[in-house]
Amino acid sequence: MEKVASRDGTPIAFWRSGEGPPLLLVHGASSDHEIAWRFVLPTLERYFTVFAMDRRGRGESGDSPPYAIQREFEDVAALVDYIGPGVDVVGHSYGALCALEAALITRNVRRLALYEGGISSPRLDVYRPGVLEHMDDLMRQGDRDGVLTVLMRDVVGMSDSEVSILRAQPTWIARLANAHTVPRELRSDCNYECDAARFRELPMPTLLLLGSESSDVEKDDAETLAATLPNASIALLEGQGHTAMNTAPDLFIRIVGDFLTD
Repeated sequence: MEKVASRDGTPIAFWRSGEGPPLLLVHGASSDHEIAWRFVLPTLERYFTVFAMDRRGRGESGDSPPYAIQREFEDVAALVDYIGPGVDVVGHSYGALCALEAALITRNVRRLALYEGGISSPRLDVYRPGVLEHMDDLMRQGDRDGVLTVLMRDVVGMSDSEVSILRAQPTWIARLANAHTVPRELRSDCNYECDAARFRELPMPTLLLLGSESSDVEKDDAETLAATLPNASIALLEGQGHTAMNTAPDLFIRIVGDFLTD
């Protein structure tokens, strides 16, 4: 484990493994570097020097209140600059938003792969009314399991049976440790406004990963970004939803690997 200081001095932890061109992995909400990439990392590190970060507030990374989503953008950019020129970046969900915004801060990103970040979709239209307040109440009560359950059921869209399966996995314990970061990230996501004009000059090739079974919101978002970014394309993950790196790791690696090595 290594650490790099972000712009505000917060230490951001990352794990380096493998050998080859540099590849930075940026995980999504309720996750960390180990939860998000455990099924794909062994293959990725055969072809890349992988830098898997813990976003601020979880794992070995520090935290600096008050929280602001812009600090997350700076965290990713700081790690990219630490690694050096020619870094490929893969971001999932909230991490995809952070990766795209970071590309505006640093010039060291070579390619971007963004997996369903909900970047251009107004999140006020996506989140059920009262869901953020409900999460806040649960967190104040110390009910971390409840926060994750609401996240998976009412935001991600999992069924009760799917949540039960997820809860039975060993990674649920690690997610519980990250639960305090969920309400603040969702609130920042809800308030985030995409200004498409800011991204129209980004030169790097960008792959927009989209599950064929994902919501219409994610599909609309991918199409909007593809029309906005000057060098973007959409890759459909057949039969998958929001977490293909867990449910279909071979498919995920094939599509992402082909893009990064093209």
